[in-house]
Amino acid sequence: MDEKDEKIIKIMQENAKLSTQDISKKTLIPITTVHNRIKKLEKQGVIKGYTVNLDHSKVGKGLTAYTLVSIDYQCLKEANLTTDDLAKKLVSFEEVEQVSMVTGSVDIILKLRVKDMHDMDSFVTKKIRDQKGIGSTQTLMVLRET
Repeated sequence: MDEKDEKIIKIMQENAKLSTQDISKKTLIPITTVHNRIKKLEKQGVIKGYTVNLDHSKVGKGLTAYTLVSIDYQCLKEANLTTDDLAKKLVSFEEVEQVSMVTGSVDIILKLRVKDMHDMDSFVTKKIRDQKGIGSTQTLMVLRET
């Protein structure tokens, strides 16, 4: 990657819907060069995909939280599961937006999005805590996102 790639990526991060021509105008890089560089970045896996930035409250998932998960490794071993197996199970729930394996006093951080506090309570107490290998959880409610 060079300075031109970085300019293209920065513009695309701000608005991935821009046409190659619009990116060319904003970066002052010829349109063919922009097109070829975007294709190269996609092929190399630098650009892994395109996504939509939702207003979650308008799609019925206005409550966001992070749940810190400590793994009970003995229980995980007895169930013949790995931490990757547990992470795959957790990310399969529609309420889970992201699963991050971390270092420190907890093992996993889940980013959750649900409709309301009732759904959050139900999800954390009935789905998360019932998973084999979950030792303990702590849920942090998001007050505001910027």
